[in-house]
Amino acid sequence: MTSIATIPPLSMRPRRRPVLLAVMAGLACAWAAGKAVPLTMDKISGVLAPLCINSAAAASSPLDKVEVIGSYALPNVAGERVTIVRVFYGPGGFSRAHRHAGSVTAYITKGEIRSQLGGSPVETFSVGQSFFEPPGSTHLVSANASNTEPAELIAVFVADEGAQLTTMLE
Repeated sequence: MTSIATIPPLSMRPRRRPVLLAVMAGLACAWAAGKAVPLTMDKISGVLAPLCINSAAAASSPLDKVEVIGSYALPNVAGERVTIVRVFYGPGGFSRAHRHAGSVTAYITKGEIRSQLGGSPVETFSVGQSFFEPPGSTHLVSANASNTEPAELIAVFVADEGAQLTTMLE
């Protein structure tokens, strides 16, 4: 038999109910989203393939890579999609000259990135800085500014559904 002296006060008891309710709400939202937006892996792969196919051609070394973080149809802009990627450059890494479909905003998360759009000077961007590429811009320079340290950026594309996001230039 438990005496009143051994029962902890309410302030010391674990609060399980809010956590349980949050978990249940999250599961309900995930289920509802899954029913409202049925996507198959084939559809997802089809959307991301244009970016992934060209990322290998853009890399200058095995340390340079592009990783897709996510891609989402914009429900308020018919036919448009936002795609977020992480671009890793090893020391001295770079991408060949290229063009992107739609608009691109880049945010530097590690190291320093040198960038040059056609008609503009070369600029160096550090952690916390960003730059914008208007649709149809020629990206002449996209490179790690260091030959000894890696660099990384997050790029957010807004482009037509099904567009080839990166086109390498000769």
